[in-house]
Amino acid sequence: MKPLRIGHVDLDTSHPGSWIPIIRELGHEVAGVIDHGDIHPEGYAQSFAQEREIPKVFSSLDEMAGEVDLAIIHSCNWDKHNERARPFVEAGKGVLIDKPMVGSLADMITLLEWEKKGHKVTGGSSLYYCLEVQEFLGQPVEERGEPRFVYAGCGVDEFNYGIHAYALAHVLMGAGAQAARYMGTAGTQIQVEGTWDGGRRAVIAVGKADAYLPFYATVVTERGVHHLQVNNRNLYRAYLSAVLPYFAGEIEAPYPLARLLEVERLAVAAHVSREHQGIVVPVDDIPWNHRSYDGRAFEAEYRLARQK
Repeated sequence: MKPLRIGHVDLDTSHPGSWIPIIRELGHEVAGVIDHGDIHPEGYAQSFAQEREIPKVFSSLDEMAGEVDLAIIHSCNWDKHNERARPFVEAGKGVLIDKPMVGSLADMITLLEWEKKGHKVTGGSSLYYCLEVQEFLGQPVEERGEPRFVYAGCGVDEFNYGIHAYALAHVLMGAGAQAARYMGTAGTQIQVEGTWDGGRRAVIAVGKADAYLPFYATVVTERGVHHLQVNNRNLYRAYLSAVLPYFAGEIEAPYPLARLLEVERLAVAAHVSREHQGIVVPVDDIPWNHRSYDGRAFEAEYRLARQK
């Protein structure tokens, strides 16, 4: 594979530190980092880079865009993802956007416009590429059957982490999600119904739980029942191994961006449904600039949690 020069934008989460060793093992160069101080104090980027032998802390996105092939956007505030990605897109560089990619239809349209113009943009949940899903979908359809119903879930929160559960349900069901409906709350977990063509359905459970919940899914096909529980240790390598060859020009995009963004569309439609007493909300009818999930509020909560 062609080695890529990769820059990491914002060090908000644990992902940059976890991904960098894998990126190097896969034969790529970590060219540098930049952090806007949304979560960490001044000087954190310098310490982060020194500890990991990263050669440069960039002073601006434009400077980084001139020296990398690919930028990975790790900002925990999904409403900032497009503005942080734009300098790289305008410089003709690849952009990998960590989950959730964005939180509004307006931002989704921007990403799709960039892709339409030939820019390399992808991202989202690593659950879309996890080994357990690959193994299940890799079985002959005549043996495993077509998914008719999926129950998927995880813990922690409704969108930042919950998007993984939406992604797990969506990759198993396939493209073509039609609508979402808020079903109610069981304890502290929110339950959402997603619908596909032919009456196929998924129920997704997200939100805080009393104890740690792994990523899980039960898949019902016309030929059997299959239970998947994801091993977190394999997630990042599977994800990066799938998408980095795309940025290196070795393969086509593993999935069209429009398909990946159906995951965020489902989650946004679910939130709109929740705001309107559980009405069915088609994914094509979510309000254009409605920000169901407030990235700035989540950033503030995340900053306080990291400071404890």
